[in-house]
Amino acid sequence: MTPSPRLLLTIDYESWFAPSRRYDFLPPETRFQLDEGISRQAIDPILEILGDAKATFYLVGEMVGWYPELPEKIIQAGHEVGFHCHIHRRLNDIKEIEKDLTASAEWIQKHNVRGYRAPMINTVEEVYPLLEKHNFIYSSSLYAPAGTAIKKGGVWEIPVSTLPLLKRPTEFFAPRYMNLKLVRGGEFPYGSSFMSGLFRPLVYKIIERELKAGRSPVIFLHPYEIVTPAGYPQRFIVDMLHHPLLFPFTFNKSKFLKELLRNFPTSTMQDYIKELQ
Repeated sequence: MTPSPRLLLTIDYESWFAPSRRYDFLPPETRFQLDEGISRQAIDPILEILGDAKATFYLVGEMVGWYPELPEKIIQAGHEVGFHCHIHRRLNDIKEIEKDLTASAEWIQKHNVRGYRAPMINTVEEVYPLLEKHNFIYSSSLYAPAGTAIKKGGVWEIPVSTLPLLKRPTEFFAPRYMNLKLVRGGEFPYGSSFMSGLFRPLVYKIIERELKAGRSPVIFLHPYEIVTPAGYPQRFIVDMLHHPLLFPFTFNKSKFLKELLRNFPTSTMQDYIKELQ
């Protein structure tokens, strides 16, 4: 069954410093102090912006430990809670991925979390049997053209959207992340908030076109792009000087989000998958 077209709006709920790799292996208590309550303060304004529209929030597990009310507030507002990793860092080793899943197992089970998104949309093919073992029903951890839905054993893969500018690809194996190889292969990864930071009007037009064609684009934003933290992006300036490509993640995209919500229907990923089945 082909699901009715809708915008699959997702929010990778991570702390303001998550785009930079230099924070990955700090002690957990140091990351908590760096967050300064920013992630907790952002949730209510984001839920207010969303209103009756539905979205999927992929939560970083250690943040649920910091702020246990996050998943409860999201679910009570009618949205879906997914899992975005326990500690936000590159996870390409299957043993490390299993440790990461186990570290968040308690709250995942408590809130019946069934969706997974790998940090940085970068995973390995071996992740799918592991996700099935941990009772996930879907992942959104690749980049691929809108409308792509791949069954990997007992797990659906619903990728973050790209626009194929040349031939539409037919094979989708992890890792398939945003890099020069993907772009040189003729795909524009407009589902990334990096692209909506740089090419907002273009991304909007692509989403509009894809919906009219009967496809359901998957895009993601981050909380710090919707509710700008105090002193941001100044507090991120050292990271941007070393890695200028981080700059688009510091743009406020709340107006872009509101425009999407005014004009396009949205749903959670799980509701979309129910129509697939």
